[in-house]
Amino acid sequence: MKCLDDCHTYKLDTVIGEIPGLYEFLGEHPEDILPLLHFYEMRLDGTKIDGVTNEEILRVLIHRLKFLNDEWMDGKFKCPENDYALFCLTSALNALEYRTKDRIVRNVKGTHEV
Repeated sequence: MKCLDDCHTYKLDTVIGEIPGLYEFLGEHPEDILPLLHFYEMRLDGTKIDGVTNEEILRVLIHRLKFLNDEWMDGKFKCPENDYALFCLTSALNALEYRTKDRIVRNVKGTHEV
């Protein structure tokens, strides 16, 4: 993972297998085809740039880990470490959702006010 700016855009590392001739076929170097992740950005001048939220990334990770833990290959790889990771990810999501609800109640959501 490499942060490309002030924590809004990331170039993600991937597990790219050695497939003979793949990069010649694509015409690109592996570094050039790594996925980008861009988070929602509200600049100090008030302009907003679309992107994902921390909460959405956690939802993706929770969904994926639940699927791999419970459904993929009939739960063959379910283990205490996966259950603990799910607990931690769910706790993080709950904390961030609580923060958002609190900001709504205080009427500061979508602003730079604390």
